[in-house]
Amino acid sequence: MSPPRRYSLEIRAHCPEESRAQALSGSLGPDNEGYVETDRDGEWLCFRMSAADAGTLKQTADDLLACLRVAEDVSFL
Repeated sequence: MSPPRRYSLEIRAHCPEESRAQALSGSLGPDNEGYVETDRDGEWLCFRMSAADAGTLKQTADDLLACLRVAEDVSFL
């Protein structure tokens, strides 16, 4: 029997300012807890996710990107 499949995805957002990176990751954390791992790599905010199937991974990525867009829009006010 072959091992179960696992799909993974990393999305990186350029975010050179530490305060802005903290604000974005802080605002996204509660909604994505358990689904998306977030960390900082230099000037990049990195979001890593994985799922047992491509459909679930797509839904997670879609949700993350929608929330990221709102967080970015609000952070510019």
